[in-house]
Amino acid sequence: MDIKECMSQNGGYISSAEAKEKSLYNQLLYEVEKGTIIRLRRGIYALYEGLAKPMVDVERLVPGGVLCMYSAWSYYALTTQIPLSYCIAVERSRKVVLPEYPPIELFFLSGNVFGLGVSEAVIEDFKVKIYDLEKSVCDAIKYRNRIGIDVSSEILRNYLSRKDNDINKLYSYANVMRIGKRMDELVKYMI
Repeated sequence: MDIKECMSQNGGYISSAEAKEKSLYNQLLYEVEKGTIIRLRRGIYALYEGLAKPMVDVERLVPGGVLCMYSAWSYYALTTQIPLSYCIAVERSRKVVLPEYPPIELFFLSGNVFGLGVSEAVIEDFKVKIYDLEKSVCDAIKYRNRIGIDVSSEILRNYLSRKDNDINKLYSYANVMRIGKRMDELVKYMI
C-alpha cells in the first residue's frame, strides 16, 4: 500500500507516527517535498483532497477540542451564517498549536462550561465532539454582543421553533453558564 492510499482510507490524514508504524514515513516525506501532501502541523499531514471536504478531523488537529459556535450552529441549522473557520472550544488552561490550514478559531472555556453538553456526531465520515443543541443556543446568548444581537436572536428563534427542543435542558445549561435571567427575558420576548 502506498502513502496516498493509506491516507485516503484514513479520511485524508496521517500522523508521522502512523506513517512510521506502517513503514510509509519515507514515502510521506517524499510526497511532502513533491507538494502532493501538505504538512498541517508538526506530525500531522493531509492530502489536498481531504482539505476540500467541509469537515476536518477535529480530534487530530486539536485533540480534545469540541466544535462550537458557528460550526455547531451551522450543523444544527440554527443560522444562515456560513462559518469562515472551524470554531473549536478547548479548556482555558490548554496551550494549542494550530496548523496554518484550515482556518481554526479557538474558544477557551473554563472546566465546568467546557464539559457541559458535549456530544458526538459523525460529520463527513469524521467522528467529532460537538456541543449539543441546547449548549449551542446558550453559547449564542452568552456571546450575543460578540456575534451580534441579530444572529443570537435568529438562533434562539430557530431553536424555539424546532420540535426537538428541550427547554428544561436549555434553562439548566443557562443557569450553569450564568445567563439564566437573560435567557428567561429573551424566551418570553420570543414567545
